[in-house]
Parts: sequence; structure tokens; C-alpha cells
Amino acid sequence: MKDKTKYFSYPYIVWIVTFILFPSFLVLLYSITSKDSNGVTTIHFTLENYELFFKKMYVNILFDSIWLAAISTVICLLLGYPAAYIISNAHISKRNTLLFLCILPMWMNMLLRTYAWMTILGNNGLINNFLGFLGLPKLNLLYTKGATVMGMVYNFIPFMILPIYTALSKLDNKLIEAAADLGADKKTVFKKIIFPLSMPGVISGIIMVFMPAVSTFIIPQLLGGNKNMMIGNLIEKLFILNGDWNFGSAISIVMMLIILISMSIMNKFDVDKEGGARLL
Repeated sequence: MKDKTKYFSYPYIVWIVTFILFPSFLVLLYSITSKDSNGVTTIHFTLENYELFFKKMYVNILFDSIWLAAISTVICLLLGYPAAYIISNAHISKRNTLLFLCILPMWMNMLLRTYAWMTILGNNGLINNFLGFLGLPKLNLLYTKGATVMGMVYNFIPFMILPIYTALSKLDNKLIEAAADLGADKKTVFKKIIFPLSMPGVISGIIMVFMPAVSTFIIPQLLGGNKNMMIGNLIEKLFILNGDWNFGSAISIVMMLIILISMSIMNKFDVDKEGGARLL
């Protein structure tokens, strides 16, 4: 029976090869090829696409993308951890309602949610209309880096709350009770027990927020405008508008390497089976 169970993994292997490994190989192949003067792709090894990317302008776009994604991830953590903690400590009858409210925005398409923020932040949006009603000057909120960060936080914060909530909900209350019986106050209990044991959820949340944030293109395109281009917008422009698949593939490979490096850094945290974590 054990020998037959391996056949159940074959569909998964076929899926991985067809929809992950093979497309990734094509992207890598395009990144190391170039077009001749007639626009015909010639398959020969070249690193000119990568050399072009590491010019100052493109590197600045990359750093801006990483910086905005990091800021969004930190804000999601600062807002998401207290929210997950409150949900995990709520009564069971209220807990499901709070989780439902957290997941509810995800039922709507992200594009529509981003358009909604354009209505809120626009010059004639809800915020500026309210400021005008109070007799205050209007603010330039839309098409800024702040609007881009706000949009990413709004769209990705559920991916921070849910894994942290899962980790917190699995905590053994006996450990907290034992610490309280030994004279530990709430601050010490949180610092020494709750937060270390919830680190697997924190790490998962950071990965799940940072990865889509650093590669998103819809949010900066709509909320940031042409002033704030991120690496995802550059890749979209190269593939769709310019038709330069070679250079776009090279940038995609660079983004994949950055994501893999980020994940390897997160894997420096040794997560044990009980839900705890320590830094190696």
C-alpha cells in the first residue's frame, strides 16, 4: 500500500513541471537571449540584458520597490499583530465574526478595491470633500508614494493577520497561566512567551506580504501614477507595451532572486513543531 501512495504525487509533479518549472525556464531562456537588428530572436548566451538592468535608473526603481514593500510589510505587522491578538482572545462567538470581517474585503477583486481608494484619496474624493466641508485646504493624497503604501497595506494586511492569528490560537494557555503563577506580569508574559511562540505566524505573514508587495503593479499604477514606478510596472511595460520580452525576463529573474534571498533570510529562523521560533 505504501508503494502505491507515491502515485498520488504524480499529478502534483506534473503541475509543478508544467506551470512552474517550464515557464521559469522560458523566462530564463529569454533573459539570456537577444534580438538582432531585424527583431528576430537569436538564441545565444548574453548578459547584456542584465547589464542594462543594473544601470542607475533601473536600480533606483528596484530599490524604491523594495523600500516601499518593506514599509508596507512593517505597517502591516504593526497593525496586523494587535488585530490578530484581539481576534485570538475574543470570545468564540465573536471570533468568527471578526475573522469574517477580516476576510470579507478579499472577496472583492483587488482592482475594484484599489479603484475605491482612488475615490477616497482623489482631489474630489471623500477625504478632500470632508476637509472642504470643514473649511480646510485640500490635500494632495493621490498619485504619491504614501497612497501606494496605503493601498498595499489595505490589500495585503489580511495576509499578515491570518497566519499570526493561526499561531496565536494554537498557544497553550497553560504556559501563560504558569508564567502568571510564577509572578510574571502581562508585559513579561507577552515578551517571553506569547511573542516568541507566535514567531512562525509573524515570519509567514512577512513573507506573504512582502512577496506580492515588491512585485505588484496594479496598486502603484493606479494610486502612484506615473510618478512612482515600481519594478512590477517596469516589467509590465516591457512585456505589454514595448514587447521587449528579453529585458523584461531578465528583470523577472532578478526579482525571483530577490524573493528567494528574502525567503532564505526568513528561513534563518528555526521554527519548531510546537509553534516556537528562535534565531539561529
